[in-house]
Amino acid sequence: IVLGRLSLFLVLQRIPYLGPIHGGLREGMSIYIQGSIPKDISRFHVNLRCNESASGDIALHFNPRFDGLDKVVFNSYRNGSWESEEKVRSMPFTAGQAFETVIGVGSACGGTDQYNVMRTKGRCFSAELMLCFSAQGLGGQPIHNPAVPFSTMIHGGMHPKKTFIIRGRVPMAVNFVASGSGNTALHLNPRVKAGEVVRNSRIGGDWGKEERQLSTNPFREGQFFDMSIRCGNQKFKVFVNGEHLFDFAHRMSFYEINMLEIRGDVQIFYVQF
Repeated sequence: IVLGRLSLFLVLQRIPYLGPIHGGLREGMSIYIQGSIPKDISRFHVNLRCNESASGDIALHFNPRFDGLDKVVFNSYRNGSWESEEKVRSMPFTAGQAFETVIGVGSACGGTDQYNVMRTKGRCFSAELMLCFSAQGLGGQPIHNPAVPFSTMIHGGMHPKKTFIIRGRVPMAVNFVASGSGNTALHLNPRVKAGEVVRNSRIGGDWGKEERQLSTNPFREGQFFDMSIRCGNQKFKVFVNGEHLFDFAHRMSFYEINMLEIRGDVQIFYVQF
């Protein structure tokens, strides 16, 4: 359940929102919330509930408060009583600005700030919960359901901490291109039937050495994916479904990159950077 005066992109059309997590929570799952916070807000909260009853247990109560002593409060509600609060004083949210939050269950995630929230044990699940907050690197408005092939200029160019969020169904190819030279700094191509995710660059008309090694391949035919691509000083870092997938060292100056392309037999629901 999500309560508070938030305007959340893509999925939630009205607040408060209450909806099921089909199949329940399990290790490795992530819950993504993106939205904007009104300037005059005092607080909002997100609850992971064990059932739809108003008096039922709450595994995680996540409550940013803008009350002069800005903080994020975490708690659990069990057997009719609240447990001891945990507080984070280094407030990662700013009233009047957009935000992105990832709630990961028993797995690390790729945000700029990460907090081990609490070990929650109860009737609904037992897991270590982690939250990642990211407001940097996402400056533009989201693009919903773009036609494919999709191509767009990267306004302001590429820079460190620039982050790209792409959500859709595989297979597909993502290219980061320098339009002036035609060079491709990063070509990312999940090949579902081969069980590979190919990474490469194309500079001066020639393809470089492919990188294929992965400990796991999260892409499946026709399945939804949530991908975050973050540009660093030395490399791209790529996360899929809340898990770090691979790094790709820069083979050319990332400052030359000014275009994002998405191609292939893919349905794209959401792009933001």
